[in-house]
Amino acid sequence: MYSHQKNIVTAGTPIAEAKRALILLHGRGSSAEDILNLANHFELEDVALFAPQATNNSWYPTSFIAPVIENQPALDSALSLIKELVNEISNAGIPTSKIYFAGFSQGACLTLEYVTRNAQRYGGVIAFTGGLIGKDINMNNYKGDFKQTPVLITTGDPDPHVPLRRVELSEGIIKKI
Repeated sequence: MYSHQKNIVTAGTPIAEAKRALILLHGRGSSAEDILNLANHFELEDVALFAPQATNNSWYPTSFIAPVIENQPALDSALSLIKELVNEISNAGIPTSKIYFAGFSQGACLTLEYVTRNAQRYGGVIAFTGGLIGKDINMNNYKGDFKQTPVLITTGDPDPHVPLRRVELSEGIIKKI
């Protein structure tokens, strides 16, 4: 079991000059630097980029559809790290309505879990192959109102790690919030 240290790789416009922020969450076995390379494919102006680095390149130790307890304390540590980063970005003058999230695989699952637990108006959310975390979905974890935040969840079918049914369930929950 492990927790995450605050190790954030940044790029793009400096936060003091930025009008928007993009938080990028890498997949298992990848790195903050790897997912930051994704931003090279976008034409981003006035955007501060933030990519937290997971301990041992993994946000949590087992499958995202395992019982939540099997992914603790790493999962709670990862969620706290994102919350702290969002607060820092907001305190720098960028409202949550201008904060965007993108995650891949394990980072997509973490992205969806964070934004659904803290639903409010964000700039947008992209989850490249992911779903909400846990064997059983605990609806008590999810609160707030997305207020028309655009959310895109992509997947492939079949995907050996991310069942289509979980993606569809996650989409349904997000639409209700």
